[in-house]
Amino acid sequence: MKMQKFAITDAILERSPGQEADISVGNLVDERHGGPITIGYGRYAPGQSLTETIVVDDVMIVLEGRLSVSTDGGTVTAGPGEIVYMPKGETVTIRSHEEGALTAYVTYPHWRPAHA
Repeated sequence: MKMQKFAITDAILERSPGQEADISVGNLVDERHGGPITIGYGRYAPGQSLTETIVVDDVMIVLEGRLSVSTDGGTVTAGPGEIVYMPKGETVTIRSHEEGALTAYVTYPHWRPAHA
């Protein structure tokens, strides 16, 4: 795989599989591209919430808006320029605030096969 640069306009955002919330994701690098990680963008509409057990190590970078991520151990709120690390096996609830959120994410290993 060669070096590449991406922008949000490169992503085809689709509703996150298996979620009822208005949350869209768009992978730009994943197992189909031969890299060892998944990289993409996510968009959370205002006031959305999802709860899931993380099946891969997941790093989420907030680019716009704000998100709160809660576990049994507490809650963190992240805004533009802040990063949330969600380790494999952790059950999290991600909530977008009134302005919604745009994120970039990196997972290891690939997210899609882990959800299959």
